Amino acid sequence: MIFDESISKNRAVLVGLRAYSLSRDENATEESMEELAALLETAGGESAGIVLQSKDSPDPRTFIGEGKTAEVKDLVQAMDAKMVIFDNALSPSQQRALTQDLGVSVLDRSALILDIFAQRARTREGRLQVELAQYKYLLPRLTGMWKHLERQEGAIGTRGPGETQLESDRRHIRQKISRLEGELKDVRRVRATQRERRIKNEVPVVAIVGYTNAGKSTLLNRLTGAEIPANNRLFDTLDTTTRTLEISDTCTVLLSDTVGFIRKLPHHLVEAFKATLEELEYADLLLHVIDASNPEWPAQAAVVDQLIQELGAEQIPRLEVFNKCDLSLGDILPHGEDRVSISAKTGEGLPQLLQAIGKRLDSGARRVTLHLPYQEGGALERLYQEAKVEKVDYGETIDVVAVCTPRTIGQLKAYVEGWRELEEF
Repeated sequence: MIFDESISKNRAVLVGLRAYSLSRDENATEESMEELAALLETAGGESAGIVLQSKDSPDPRTFIGEGKTAEVKDLVQAMDAKMVIFDNALSPSQQRALTQDLGVSVLDRSALILDIFAQRARTREGRLQVELAQYKYLLPRLTGMWKHLERQEGAIGTRGPGETQLESDRRHIRQKISRLEGELKDVRRVRATQRERRIKNEVPVVAIVGYTNAGKSTLLNRLTGAEIPANNRLFDTLDTTTRTLEISDTCTVLLSDTVGFIRKLPHHLVEAFKATLEELEYADLLLHVIDASNPEWPAQAAVVDQLIQELGAEQIPRLEVFNKCDLSLGDILPHGEDRVSISAKTGEGLPQLLQAIGKRLDSGARRVTLHLPYQEGGALERLYQEAKVEKVDYGETIDVVAVCTPRTIGQLKAYVEGWRELEEF
Protein backbone atom coordinates (compact mmCIF):
# COMPACT_ATOMS: atom_id res chain seq x y z
CA MET A 1 0.00 0.00 0.00
CA ILE A 2 1.38 3.40 -1.00
CA PHE A 3 -0.60 5.43 1.52
CA ASP A 4 -0.98 4.70 5.21
CA GLU A 5 -3.98 6.43 6.75
CA SER A 6 -2.73 5.63 10.28
CA ILE A 7 0.11 8.17 9.99
CA SER A 8 0.24 11.85 9.03
CA LYS A 9 -1.19 12.69 5.64
CA ASN A 10 0.99 12.17 2.58
CA ARG A 11 1.64 15.45 0.79
CA ALA A 12 1.90 15.27 -2.98
CA VAL A 13 2.32 17.66 -5.88
CA LEU A 14 -0.13 16.85 -8.69
CA VAL A 15 1.04 17.22 -12.28
CA GLY A 16 -0.84 16.95 -15.56
CA LEU A 17 0.02 17.43 -19.23
CA ARG A 18 -2.27 18.77 -21.93
CA ALA A 19 -0.70 18.06 -25.32
CA TYR A 20 -2.06 18.44 -28.84
CA SER A 21 -0.67 15.02 -29.83
CA LEU A 22 -2.57 13.22 -27.04
CA SER A 23 -6.15 12.05 -27.33
CA ARG A 24 -8.91 13.59 -25.23
CA ASP A 25 -8.87 10.57 -22.93
CA GLU A 26 -5.10 10.81 -22.43
CA ASN A 27 -4.94 14.55 -21.76
CA ALA A 28 -5.14 16.22 -18.37
CA THR A 29 -7.74 18.97 -17.84
CA GLU A 30 -8.75 21.23 -14.98
CA GLU A 31 -11.59 18.82 -14.21
CA SER A 32 -9.42 15.70 -14.28
CA MET A 33 -6.87 17.41 -12.01
CA GLU A 34 -9.62 18.21 -9.50
CA GLU A 35 -10.66 14.57 -9.68
CA LEU A 36 -7.03 13.50 -9.13
CA ALA A 37 -6.94 15.65 -5.98
CA ALA A 38 -10.14 13.92 -4.78
CA LEU A 39 -8.56 10.53 -5.49
CA LEU A 40 -5.49 11.54 -3.48
CA GLU A 41 -7.70 12.54 -0.55
CA THR A 42 -9.55 9.23 -0.80
CA ALA A 43 -6.20 7.41 -0.62
CA GLY A 44 -5.30 9.27 2.57
CA GLY A 45 -3.12 12.03 1.16
CA GLU A 46 -3.40 15.75 0.55
CA SER A 47 -2.51 18.00 -2.35
CA ALA A 48 0.49 20.30 -1.87
CA GLY A 49 0.05 21.98 -5.27
CA ILE A 50 -1.21 21.45 -8.81
CA VAL A 51 0.80 21.94 -12.01
CA LEU A 52 -0.92 21.72 -15.41
CA GLN A 53 1.53 21.91 -18.32
CA SER A 54 0.68 22.54 -22.00
CA LYS A 55 2.99 21.23 -24.75
CA ASP A 56 2.75 20.14 -28.35
CA SER A 57 3.73 16.59 -27.41
CA PRO A 58 5.07 14.72 -24.36
CA ASP A 59 8.81 14.75 -23.72
CA PRO A 60 10.16 11.21 -24.33
CA ARG A 61 12.26 11.23 -21.14
CA THR A 62 10.45 13.34 -18.53
CA PHE A 63 6.99 13.66 -20.15
CA ILE A 64 6.68 17.35 -19.20
CA GLY A 65 10.14 18.59 -20.30
CA GLU A 66 13.33 19.40 -18.40
CA GLY A 67 12.34 22.99 -17.57
CA LYS A 68 8.96 22.11 -16.14
CA THR A 69 10.52 19.20 -14.24
CA ALA A 70 12.88 21.68 -12.54
CA GLU A 71 9.87 23.86 -11.60
CA VAL A 72 8.07 20.87 -10.11
CA LYS A 73 11.19 19.98 -8.11
CA ASP A 74 11.31 23.49 -6.65
CA LEU A 75 7.62 23.22 -5.71
CA VAL A 76 8.18 19.81 -4.11
CA GLN A 77 10.96 21.21 -1.95
CA ALA A 78 9.09 24.41 -1.07
CA MET A 79 5.93 22.52 -0.04
CA ASP A 80 7.80 19.65 1.66
CA ALA A 81 5.96 17.16 -0.57
CA LYS A 82 6.76 13.48 -0.29
CA MET A 83 5.69 12.43 -3.77
CA VAL A 84 4.58 13.62 -7.22
CA ILE A 85 1.50 12.15 -8.88
CA PHE A 86 0.78 12.52 -12.61
CA ASP A 87 -2.76 12.60 -13.99
CA ASN A 88 -1.46 11.07 -17.23
CA ALA A 89 -0.13 7.55 -17.70
CA LEU A 90 3.67 7.38 -17.49
CA SER A 91 5.87 4.80 -19.17
CA PRO A 92 8.22 2.86 -16.87
CA SER A 93 11.24 4.73 -18.25
CA GLN A 94 9.58 8.14 -17.71
CA GLN A 95 8.65 7.16 -14.17
CA ARG A 96 12.28 6.15 -13.47
CA ALA A 97 13.68 9.36 -14.97
CA LEU A 98 11.28 11.59 -13.05
CA THR A 99 11.94 9.79 -9.77
CA GLN A 100 15.66 10.34 -10.31
CA ASP A 101 15.28 14.03 -11.28
CA LEU A 102 12.72 15.00 -8.63
CA GLY A 103 14.24 13.06 -5.75
CA VAL A 104 10.85 11.79 -4.50
CA SER A 105 8.51 8.94 -5.37
CA VAL A 106 6.66 9.46 -8.67
CA LEU A 107 3.32 7.79 -9.40
CA ASP A 108 0.69 8.11 -12.10
CA ARG A 109 -3.11 8.02 -11.88
CA SER A 110 -3.19 4.26 -12.44
CA ALA A 111 -0.93 3.57 -9.44
CA LEU A 112 -3.05 5.86 -7.26
CA ILE A 113 -6.31 4.14 -8.25
CA LEU A 114 -4.74 0.73 -7.68
CA ASP A 115 -3.75 1.80 -4.18
CA ILE A 116 -7.30 2.95 -3.39
CA PHE A 117 -8.67 -0.34 -4.65
CA ALA A 118 -6.18 -2.21 -2.45
CA GLN A 119 -7.44 -0.26 0.57
CA ARG A 120 -11.13 -0.72 -0.21
CA ALA A 121 -11.34 -4.38 -1.33
CA ARG A 122 -12.88 -6.50 1.42
CA THR A 123 -13.91 -9.84 -0.11
CA ARG A 124 -11.49 -12.52 -1.22
CA GLU A 125 -12.59 -12.01 -4.83
CA GLY A 126 -11.99 -8.26 -4.63
CA ARG A 127 -8.53 -8.72 -3.14
CA LEU A 128 -7.60 -11.27 -5.81
CA GLN A 129 -8.61 -8.89 -8.57
CA VAL A 130 -6.70 -5.94 -7.12
CA GLU A 131 -3.59 -8.02 -6.46
CA LEU A 132 -3.60 -9.29 -10.05
CA ALA A 133 -3.87 -5.74 -11.42
CA GLN A 134 -1.05 -4.55 -9.14
CA TYR A 135 1.33 -7.28 -10.28
CA LYS A 136 0.58 -6.59 -13.96
CA TYR A 137 1.26 -2.90 -13.35
CA LEU A 138 4.46 -3.67 -11.43
CA LEU A 139 6.03 -6.18 -13.85
CA PRO A 140 7.30 -3.73 -16.53
CA ARG A 141 8.51 -1.35 -13.81
CA LEU A 142 10.84 -3.78 -12.08
CA THR A 143 13.92 -2.62 -13.98
CA GLY A 144 13.99 0.75 -12.29
CA MET A 145 13.12 -0.63 -8.87
CA TRP A 146 15.94 -3.19 -8.87
CA LYS A 147 18.52 -1.42 -11.02
CA HIS A 148 20.93 -1.19 -8.11
CA LEU A 149 20.79 -4.98 -7.68
CA GLU A 150 21.10 -5.97 -11.32
CA ARG A 151 24.46 -7.23 -12.57
CA GLN A 152 26.20 -5.60 -15.48
CA GLU A 153 25.22 -7.71 -18.46
CA GLY A 154 28.20 -9.34 -20.15
CA ALA A 155 30.76 -7.99 -17.66
CA ILE A 156 33.69 -10.20 -16.62
CA GLY A 157 32.84 -12.37 -13.67
CA THR A 158 29.07 -12.13 -14.12
CA ARG A 159 28.66 -15.16 -16.37
CA GLY A 160 27.71 -18.49 -14.90
CA PRO A 161 24.83 -20.34 -13.30
CA GLY A 162 22.07 -18.58 -11.39
CA GLU A 163 19.98 -15.55 -12.24
CA THR A 164 20.00 -11.87 -11.41
CA GLN A 165 17.71 -10.38 -8.75
CA LEU A 166 15.70 -8.73 -11.51
CA GLU A 167 15.17 -12.01 -13.37
CA SER A 168 14.26 -13.76 -10.14
CA ASP A 169 11.65 -11.13 -9.30
CA ARG A 170 10.20 -11.24 -12.79
CA ARG A 171 9.84 -15.01 -12.59
CA HIS A 172 8.28 -14.75 -9.13
CA ILE A 173 5.73 -12.14 -10.27
CA ARG A 174 4.83 -14.10 -13.41
CA GLN A 175 4.14 -17.12 -11.20
CA LYS A 176 1.98 -14.94 -8.94
CA ILE A 177 0.05 -13.61 -11.95
CA SER A 178 -0.52 -17.14 -13.25
CA ARG A 179 -1.77 -18.32 -9.85
CA LEU A 180 -4.13 -15.34 -9.44
CA GLU A 181 -5.53 -15.77 -12.95
CA GLY A 182 -6.21 -19.43 -12.13
CA GLU A 183 -8.05 -18.51 -8.91
CA LEU A 184 -10.13 -15.90 -10.73
CA LYS A 185 -11.09 -18.51 -13.35
CA ASP A 186 -12.51 -20.56 -10.49
CA VAL A 187 -14.48 -17.48 -9.38
CA ARG A 188 -15.87 -17.13 -12.90
CA ARG A 189 -16.93 -20.77 -12.94
CA VAL A 190 -18.84 -20.29 -9.67
CA ARG A 191 -20.50 -17.16 -11.08
CA ALA A 192 -21.44 -19.03 -14.27
CA THR A 193 -23.13 -21.74 -12.17
CA GLN A 194 -25.04 -19.10 -10.21
CA ARG A 195 -26.13 -17.43 -13.46
CA GLU A 196 -27.41 -20.73 -14.88
CA ARG A 197 -29.48 -21.25 -11.72
CA ARG A 198 -30.97 -17.74 -11.99
CA ILE A 199 -31.80 -18.23 -15.66
CA LYS A 200 -33.43 -21.58 -14.88
CA ASN A 201 -35.52 -19.96 -12.17
CA GLU A 202 -36.30 -17.03 -14.48
CA VAL A 203 -35.21 -14.40 -11.95
CA PRO A 204 -34.39 -11.13 -13.77
CA VAL A 205 -31.11 -9.42 -12.86
CA VAL A 206 -30.82 -5.62 -12.63
CA ALA A 207 -27.25 -4.27 -12.46
CA ILE A 208 -26.50 -0.79 -11.09
CA VAL A 209 -23.67 0.94 -12.97
CA GLY A 210 -22.34 4.47 -12.91
CA TYR A 211 -19.48 6.84 -12.29
CA THR A 212 -17.82 6.56 -8.92
CA ASN A 213 -19.65 8.48 -6.16
CA ALA A 214 -22.84 8.80 -8.22
CA GLY A 215 -24.86 7.24 -5.38
CA LYS A 216 -25.14 3.60 -6.46
CA SER A 217 -24.74 2.13 -2.97
CA THR A 218 -27.15 4.68 -1.47
CA LEU A 219 -29.74 3.65 -4.07
CA LEU A 220 -29.26 -0.07 -3.34
CA ASN A 221 -29.59 0.63 0.40
CA ARG A 222 -32.73 2.68 -0.10
CA LEU A 223 -34.44 0.08 -2.28
CA THR A 224 -33.41 -3.09 -0.42
CA GLY A 225 -32.18 -2.09 3.05
CA ALA A 226 -28.78 -3.61 2.24
CA GLU A 227 -26.95 -1.31 4.71
CA ILE A 228 -23.81 -1.04 2.57
CA PRO A 229 -21.49 1.74 3.83
CA ALA A 230 -22.20 4.71 1.56
CA ASN A 231 -19.90 7.68 2.10
CA ASN A 232 -19.28 10.76 0.00
CA ARG A 233 -15.93 9.66 -1.41
CA LEU A 234 -14.62 8.02 -4.55
CA PHE A 235 -14.58 4.21 -4.79
CA ASP A 236 -16.18 3.74 -1.37
CA THR A 237 -17.61 0.39 -2.52
CA LEU A 238 -15.65 -2.14 -4.58
CA ASP A 239 -17.18 -5.50 -3.74
CA THR A 240 -20.35 -6.49 -5.56
CA THR A 241 -23.49 -6.78 -3.43
CA THR A 242 -26.68 -8.50 -4.67
CA ARG A 243 -30.07 -8.24 -2.96
CA THR A 244 -33.62 -9.32 -3.78
CA LEU A 245 -36.02 -6.50 -4.69
CA GLU A 246 -39.79 -6.88 -5.00
CA ILE A 247 -40.94 -4.57 -7.76
CA SER A 248 -44.58 -5.62 -7.46
CA ASP A 249 -46.68 -8.54 -6.22
CA THR A 250 -45.73 -10.52 -9.32
CA CYS A 251 -42.25 -9.22 -10.15
CA THR A 252 -39.13 -9.92 -8.07
CA VAL A 253 -35.62 -9.14 -9.32
CA LEU A 254 -32.02 -9.47 -8.16
CA LEU A 255 -30.44 -6.02 -7.80
CA SER A 256 -26.62 -5.93 -8.03
CA ASP A 257 -24.30 -3.06 -7.20
CA THR A 258 -21.03 -2.84 -9.20
CA VAL A 259 -17.72 -1.05 -8.80
CA GLY A 260 -17.83 2.59 -9.88
CA PHE A 261 -16.26 3.68 -13.15
CA ILE A 262 -13.90 6.63 -13.61
CA ARG A 263 -12.09 8.27 -16.50
CA LYS A 264 -8.68 6.77 -17.29
CA LEU A 265 -9.52 3.59 -15.38
CA PRO A 266 -6.34 1.44 -15.56
CA HIS A 267 -6.57 -1.23 -18.25
CA HIS A 268 -5.13 -3.89 -15.93
CA LEU A 269 -7.84 -3.05 -13.41
CA VAL A 270 -10.64 -3.44 -15.97
CA GLU A 271 -9.14 -6.77 -17.06
CA ALA A 272 -8.78 -8.01 -13.48
CA PHE A 273 -12.32 -6.98 -12.52
CA LYS A 274 -13.90 -8.70 -15.52
CA ALA A 275 -14.80 -11.59 -13.23
CA THR A 276 -17.15 -9.12 -11.53
CA LEU A 277 -17.99 -6.79 -14.39
CA GLU A 278 -18.91 -9.58 -16.80
CA GLU A 279 -22.12 -9.83 -14.76
CA LEU A 280 -23.25 -6.77 -16.73
CA GLU A 281 -23.22 -8.80 -19.93
CA TYR A 282 -25.77 -11.22 -18.42
CA ALA A 283 -28.03 -8.63 -16.79
CA ASP A 284 -31.59 -8.14 -18.01
CA LEU A 285 -31.51 -4.39 -17.30
CA LEU A 286 -28.84 -1.80 -16.47
CA LEU A 287 -29.55 1.14 -14.17
CA HIS A 288 -27.05 3.81 -15.18
CA VAL A 289 -26.91 6.07 -12.12
CA ILE A 290 -25.84 9.63 -12.97
CA ASP A 291 -24.99 12.40 -10.48
CA ALA A 292 -27.35 15.13 -11.67
CA SER A 293 -25.77 17.64 -9.25
CA ASN A 294 -22.36 17.39 -10.93
CA PRO A 295 -21.86 19.85 -13.82
CA GLU A 296 -19.56 17.25 -15.39
CA TRP A 297 -22.28 14.60 -15.58
CA PRO A 298 -22.39 14.42 -19.42
CA ALA A 299 -18.64 13.63 -19.57
CA GLN A 300 -18.97 11.14 -16.71
CA ALA A 301 -21.93 9.42 -18.38
CA ALA A 302 -19.89 9.16 -21.61
CA VAL A 303 -17.08 7.39 -19.70
CA VAL A 304 -19.57 4.85 -18.30
CA ASP A 305 -21.14 4.30 -21.74
CA GLN A 306 -17.71 3.64 -23.24
CA LEU A 307 -16.76 1.10 -20.55
CA ILE A 308 -20.13 -0.65 -20.90
CA GLN A 309 -19.36 -1.01 -24.60
CA GLU A 310 -15.85 -2.35 -23.87
CA LEU A 311 -17.36 -4.96 -21.57
CA GLY A 312 -19.74 -6.13 -24.30
CA ALA A 313 -22.92 -5.03 -22.52
CA GLU A 314 -24.05 -2.25 -24.85
CA GLN A 315 -27.00 -4.35 -26.10
CA ILE A 316 -28.54 -4.65 -22.61
CA PRO A 317 -31.64 -2.44 -22.08
CA ARG A 318 -30.77 0.59 -19.97
CA LEU A 319 -32.49 3.11 -17.72
CA GLU A 320 -30.71 6.41 -17.04
CA VAL A 321 -31.29 7.22 -13.37
CA PHE A 322 -30.46 10.85 -12.57
CA ASN A 323 -29.67 10.79 -8.87
CA LYS A 324 -29.23 13.64 -6.35
CA CYS A 325 -32.02 15.61 -8.03
CA ASP A 326 -32.54 17.33 -4.66
CA LEU A 327 -29.12 18.96 -5.23
CA SER A 328 -29.50 19.54 -8.97
CA LEU A 329 -28.59 23.05 -10.10
CA GLY A 330 -30.91 22.98 -13.14
CA ASP A 331 -34.44 24.35 -13.23
CA ILE A 332 -35.73 21.36 -15.21
CA LEU A 333 -34.81 17.83 -14.15
CA PRO A 334 -33.75 15.35 -16.86
CA HIS A 335 -36.76 13.49 -18.22
CA GLY A 336 -37.92 11.53 -21.21
CA GLU A 337 -37.90 7.98 -22.56
CA ASP A 338 -35.79 5.63 -20.41
CA ARG A 339 -34.91 8.45 -17.97
CA VAL A 340 -35.94 8.84 -14.34
CA SER A 341 -34.95 11.59 -11.88
CA ILE A 342 -34.63 10.53 -8.25
CA SER A 343 -33.01 11.29 -4.93
CA ALA A 344 -31.76 8.08 -3.31
CA LYS A 345 -31.16 10.10 -0.15
CA THR A 346 -34.70 11.51 0.24
CA GLY A 347 -36.64 8.84 -1.66
CA GLU A 348 -38.00 11.27 -4.26
CA GLY A 349 -38.80 9.60 -7.58
CA LEU A 350 -38.29 6.01 -6.36
CA PRO A 351 -41.92 4.92 -7.05
CA GLN A 352 -41.46 6.09 -10.66
CA LEU A 353 -38.16 4.18 -10.85
CA LEU A 354 -39.77 0.96 -9.62
CA GLN A 355 -42.60 1.43 -12.11
CA ALA A 356 -40.09 1.91 -14.94
CA ILE A 357 -38.17 -1.23 -13.91
CA GLY A 358 -41.37 -3.26 -13.68
CA LYS A 359 -42.51 -2.07 -17.10
CA ARG A 360 -39.33 -3.37 -18.73
CA LEU A 361 -39.08 -6.63 -16.81
CA ASP A 362 -42.72 -7.71 -16.64
CA SER A 363 -42.52 -11.40 -17.47
CA GLY A 364 -46.28 -11.84 -17.52
CA ALA A 365 -46.17 -13.61 -14.13
CA ARG A 366 -49.53 -14.05 -12.44
CA ARG A 367 -50.73 -15.10 -9.01
CA VAL A 368 -52.75 -18.30 -9.45
CA THR A 369 -54.25 -21.07 -7.33
CA LEU A 370 -53.42 -24.66 -8.24
CA HIS A 371 -55.17 -27.84 -7.00
CA LEU A 372 -52.61 -30.63 -7.22
CA PRO A 373 -53.57 -34.31 -6.75
CA TYR A 374 -51.41 -35.99 -4.13
CA GLN A 375 -49.91 -38.27 -6.77
CA GLU A 376 -48.57 -35.09 -8.45
CA GLY A 377 -46.44 -34.10 -5.45
CA GLY A 378 -43.49 -33.62 -7.79
CA ALA A 379 -45.30 -30.61 -9.27
CA LEU A 380 -45.17 -28.90 -5.87
CA GLU A 381 -41.41 -29.35 -5.80
CA ARG A 382 -41.23 -27.78 -9.26
CA LEU A 383 -43.28 -24.81 -8.04
CA TYR A 384 -40.86 -24.26 -5.15
CA GLN A 385 -38.02 -24.20 -7.71
CA GLU A 386 -39.62 -22.17 -10.49
CA ALA A 387 -42.28 -19.99 -8.83
CA LYS A 388 -42.88 -17.91 -5.73
CA VAL A 389 -44.99 -20.14 -3.50
CA GLU A 390 -47.06 -18.07 -1.05
CA LYS A 391 -49.41 -20.60 0.55
CA VAL A 392 -49.92 -24.39 0.68
CA ASP A 393 -53.00 -26.13 2.16
CA TYR A 394 -53.48 -29.89 2.37
CA GLY A 395 -57.12 -30.97 1.90
CA GLU A 396 -58.72 -33.18 -0.70
CA THR A 397 -55.96 -31.84 -2.96
CA ILE A 398 -52.75 -29.88 -2.38
CA ASP A 399 -53.96 -26.30 -2.81
CA VAL A 400 -51.14 -23.91 -3.74
CA VAL A 401 -51.17 -20.13 -4.18
CA ALA A 402 -48.09 -19.08 -6.18
CA VAL A 403 -46.79 -16.39 -8.51
CA CYS A 404 -45.91 -18.23 -11.71
CA THR A 405 -44.45 -17.38 -15.10
CA PRO A 406 -46.49 -18.11 -18.24
CA ARG A 407 -44.27 -21.13 -18.96
CA THR A 408 -44.95 -22.71 -15.56
CA ILE A 409 -48.68 -21.97 -15.80
CA GLY A 410 -48.76 -23.56 -19.25
CA GLN A 411 -47.02 -26.70 -18.01
CA LEU A 412 -49.41 -27.10 -15.04
CA LYS A 413 -52.56 -25.65 -16.64
CA ALA A 414 -54.58 -28.78 -15.89
CA TYR A 415 -54.39 -27.89 -12.19
CA VAL A 416 -54.76 -24.10 -12.43
CA GLU A 417 -58.02 -22.70 -11.07
CA GLY A 418 -59.86 -20.68 -13.72
CA TRP A 419 -57.33 -21.62 -16.41
CA ARG A 420 -59.70 -20.85 -19.27
CA GLU A 421 -60.33 -17.37 -17.90
CA LEU A 422 -56.64 -16.46 -18.26
CA GLU A 423 -57.06 -15.36 -21.87
CA GLU A 424 -53.48 -14.15 -22.25
CA PHE A 425 -52.32 -17.70 -21.78
